[in-house]
Amino acid sequence: MRLKIYQVDSFSSNVFGGNPAAVIPLENWLDDSIMQSIAEENKLSETAFFIFKNGHYHLRWFTPTQEVTLCGHATLASAFIIFTVLDTLSSFVKFETLSGVLEVRKSVGYLDMIMPKHAPVSCEAPVNLIDGLSRKPMDVLLTKSIYNYYAIYNNEQEVRAIEPNLLLLEKLHPYGVVVTAPGDKADFVSRYFAPSYGIPEDPVTGSNHCGLIPFWSKKLGKQKLVARQISKRGGELRCEELKNQVLVSGQATMYLEGEIII
Repeated sequence: MRLKIYQVDSFSSNVFGGNPAAVIPLENWLDDSIMQSIAEENKLSETAFFIFKNGHYHLRWFTPTQEVTLCGHATLASAFIIFTVLDTLSSFVKFETLSGVLEVRKSVGYLDMIMPKHAPVSCEAPVNLIDGLSRKPMDVLLTKSIYNYYAIYNNEQEVRAIEPNLLLLEKLHPYGVVVTAPGDKADFVSRYFAPSYGIPEDPVTGSNHCGLIPFWSKKLGKQKLVARQISKRGGELRCEELKNQVLVSGQATMYLEGEIII
C-alpha cells in the first residue's frame, strides 16, 4: 500500500521553524495499530490522519506513543494541506475530532483555528512537578480536560532557564507540563514538556493555548494577545479569547511531500 505523506512546519513562515507535523490523507481509516506504527516511525510530535466521508473531514492525531484527543499544530498542518494541495478553492474547513468540531479558516497571511476553551484552575502542585522543574513556580494550575499542568513564572528569563528532569515529569502521566510567563517581546511565552507521550519538549503546541489564552487574557486584561513558544525552533501564535472558545492563528509552510509504503 502506498500513501501520500506531507510534512508541514506549523506556526512558522519558514521551513526549519515552528512545529513539524506529518499529514496523511486517507480514503478509509487504517487499523489503529498501523497508524500508531507510522507515527512511531515518523518520530514527530504528531502525525495527523484524515478522511473525507459523507461531506465531512474526520481527523485523528498520533504521537510516537499514543493517540491524543486534541492537537493544534497538526490541525493547522492538515488544513494547510487541504487549502494548498487537495482543495485549493476552499478557504474554510471543519474537522470532526475527538474534541468535537474544529474549524480552520484562511485569513490574510494566516490560518485561523477555532478551538475549545479550557480555563486552568488552581491545584496542589505534585512533588514530581516541583522536583522535575529546575525552578520553583509562583503558582501551579491544571486543566483536567486536556491533561496539563501550568507552572506560572515571573518572567521570560525564568522560563528559558528551566532544565527539566524528564524522568520525573514522565511520572505525571497523563499530564504534560506547560511553563509560562509574561514575555519580553510578546504578551506571554511558554514551553511544553510531555515525555510520557514521546515528546521531551514540543516545539510549538497549539492545544496548550486553549488554557493559556483564558489565563493570560484575564491576567493581562487583553482579549487579543501575541504568544511565543520559546523552544529551540520557536513559533508565534496570534490569540484571542472568544465567549466559549479561543482563536489561535498561525502560519505554515511545506517541508516535504512524498510517499510511504506499508
